[in-house]
Amino acid sequence: MGGTYPCGVPLGVSVLLVVLVATGAFALYRKRVDGRVRTTPEASASASEPEAPAREVLTATDIGAGLGSGATLVQVSSAFCAPCRAARVLLTKVADARDDVVYVDVDAESHLDLVRRLDVMRTPTVLVLDAAGAVVARASGVPRLPEIEAVLNSVSRKDVSDIG
Repeated sequence: MGGTYPCGVPLGVSVLLVVLVATGAFALYRKRVDGRVRTTPEASASASEPEAPAREVLTATDIGAGLGSGATLVQVSSAFCAPCRAARVLLTKVADARDDVVYVDVDAESHLDLVRRLDVMRTPTVLVLDAAGAVVARASGVPRLPEIEAVLNSVSRKDVSDIG
């Protein structure tokens, strides 16, 4: 039969409890980091600061569409990605609310070289580009509206209107 620990708890119950605790911890971690917008460091210009890697720069050719005059929201998505639909709706509303922001959806399967270059590990991955095409922020998962607005306000000169 099944073994027991010295305290009398069956081994199967102990394993089940460990799995449940680990699953709960992982779920809390994912809830905390999923969709969080992280800014990318700027390259260091002075000799006194440690050298930061240069920001990745994307061109209109890379993403298959023109860049926005203030910013560009690039979503890397895949055909069977349910969160990609929610991200698409959110980002389209954000871009439609601003004259200087463009939204572009890039299919991961059709742009594998770009996916590898940008180290995209899951979809949706959202990149915020400045007017020059430099990646200034990125999010894995559906981004949070206030964080996207904050990044766009720091990159672009125009405030987001009420997108309700």
